[in-house]
Amino acid sequence: MSNRDREEERNGRGRPKRISPLADPTVVIDYKNPALLKYFVSDRGKIVPSRVSNVNSRQQRQLTRAIKRARILALLAYSAE
Repeated sequence: MSNRDREEERNGRGRPKRISPLADPTVVIDYKNPALLKYFVSDRGKIVPSRVSNVNSRQQRQLTRAIKRARILALLAYSAE
């Protein structure tokens, strides 16, 4: 791997670029998929912020809406057990 390849993989601060977990276009954010939504909920039951989960603002709004709907339908818990 050349130096240029390494520079392209990094974001200017010497850290590797983070890839969004929802970068795959086949992934659909839906309240009926609690396995996907659990990844974006902390162990305390809070919704993980986008700066931590590395999703864009549109996807964060979709995730928040889906998590809240799943909680209403009892597919996800409101708090930690």
